[in-house]
Amino acid sequence: MKGDTLQIFISMIVYMAVVTGIGLYFAKRANESSENYFLGGRSLGPLVTAMSAEASDMSGWLLMGLPGVAYWYGLSDAIWTAIGLAVGTYLNWLFVAKRLHNYSVIAGDSITIPDFFSNRFKEKSKVIMTIAAIFILVFFTVYASSCFVTVGKLFSALFGFKYQYMMFAGAVFVVFYTFVGGFLAETTSDTMQAFV
Repeated sequence: MKGDTLQIFISMIVYMAVVTGIGLYFAKRANESSENYFLGGRSLGPLVTAMSAEASDMSGWLLMGLPGVAYWYGLSDAIWTAIGLAVGTYLNWLFVAKRLHNYSVIAGDSITIPDFFSNRFKEKSKVIMTIAAIFILVFFTVYASSCFVTVGKLFSALFGFKYQYMMFAGAVFVVFYTFVGGFLAETTSDTMQAFV
């Protein structure tokens, strides 16, 4: 490896160690209850919530997707896409987030979006819950896969390792710290990444 590549590689190893440390730090607290594991005990402040939401929302799209839009379709399309994302995010926080948070507690202390819909409409047969869970599974699988593809392409280009190995390593890393530390680890690492 060349000097610059070695520095980037060492930085990535340090970064991964810090994120893994975050996962391990929150492991005990996250595993005390389902609410702690999936929702951080409903105790996240507005800064952590906002930073985590945006870091998760933008992910590989901001690093590789938006520049690709600018390259293929021109800067004006990329600017309009960024404006649309900013307005959509603002409207979501303004009109949806607080109501969803408040009603999720009222509606049977819902932990997941499928739980929320099922409790919100007082369903007994769990059809809405099943449909919502299927939608989440399908679309988030595609989304997560695209993030892992981004990791594979980026690390392959930076370090010269095989793309598939880098994609797999990125997936194992993210799954590990998320499963160990739950939502608390995820939001804390997202907030750190947002500031970096």
